[in-house]
Amino acid sequence: MAEFTQVILYTDNDGIARFREEAIALSEGTPKAQLSAPRPASALQLRMSPVGFKSDFHCTTTPQWLFVLSGRMEIMLRDGSSRVFGPGQHFYSADTVPAGQDFKPDVHGHASRLLGDEPLVTAFVRD
Repeated sequence: MAEFTQVILYTDNDGIARFREEAIALSEGTPKAQLSAPRPASALQLRMSPVGFKSDFHCTTTPQWLFVLSGRMEIMLRDGSSRVFGPGQHFYSADTVPAGQDFKPDVHGHASRLLGDEPLVTAFVRD
């Protein structure tokens, strides 16, 4: 059975953002068009970030998929690691402030920035 690799940006038990990967089975459809089981979605939002876009460390308010439609973005974590996402790539952003805590800019979250000289166009899909 084929699989789709879901990249997940999440808040670990220590409150620090990390990446992990999980497989989503493509168990439906046909050999020519393999599909996952339907997944819930409540909203689609599009964003265009101009050249030079950069964010400070922040957390996701609502877990959501982020699909890069054009441009390239880098997601930086507190441990100094980062990942770059380009057109056709994605991640599931579930890096939220831990329950019962206030956002601490020196502990929680991730930062992002646009790479290159092309605007960044993304699609957010909420569960």
